[in-house]
Amino acid sequence: MRRSAPTGKYKPGQVALERALSKLGIASRTRAREWIQAGRVRVNGIVRRDPAFGVVPERAKIELDGETARPAERRIFLLHKPRGVVTTHSDEKGRPTVFSLLEKEGVHLIAVGRLDFATTGLLLLTNDTRLAAWLTEPSSGIPRTYLVTVRGEVSETGLARLRAGIADRGEALRAESVILRKASKKESHLTVILAEGKNREVRRMFQALSHEVTRLKRVAYGPLELGSLAPGEYRELSAGELAEAFPEYSLRGGGS
Repeated sequence: MRRSAPTGKYKPGQVALERALSKLGIASRTRAREWIQAGRVRVNGIVRRDPAFGVVPERAKIELDGETARPAERRIFLLHKPRGVVTTHSDEKGRPTVFSLLEKEGVHLIAVGRLDFATTGLLLLTNDTRLAAWLTEPSSGIPRTYLVTVRGEVSETGLARLRAGIADRGEALRAESVILRKASKKESHLTVILAEGKNREVRRMFQALSHEVTRLKRVAYGPLELGSLAPGEYRELSAGELAEAFPEYSLRGGGS
């Protein structure tokens, strides 16, 4: 399959045509590539069959099947991700994906960050790439709250290390807050709050303390809570609910 050229070939402000279509929230880059190669896309009146063709999205007139391609209406969903479901659009092992749970919505979505195969709980999905980027930016500092069960008894020394920060694979892993809810020689139950979502951060933190994570569930993303949603269930957030949860985003001009 033809691949897009590297971004280094583009002038300031330009992106690949396939990416421009994807950023409109109407299709994945794979689907956009298929449309372009099929001759269904025009840029400023000219059919462009190269997915890597450079465009400035804010200036170019992009048409799909003769109709101007406009940004899709923003939609954002809060899903209770079940165990055993992945957060990629496709899986080489054929495992189910979170996107299959929202197929009936008929909109191309991206996950706001990821939860691994065994982790359950709150996952946000949206068709707004700018919103997704802001929600996951470390500078946004949005807290993520997890319920964690680990093997063995976590000591006060271990809790202090989690709060102070643990170096792992060249990264500093640190919990904003750790509350030990219950502990025994067999296992410990904790509430952990992170300020950003590094890859498998909770599992890596406890692994560094020689505690295996046996259950991991995200119950809140910022002020948004999982609530009573059952695994596999989801609900759509209204524009008002989004603005109330993340007023900083609206103040940056992202609420329009």
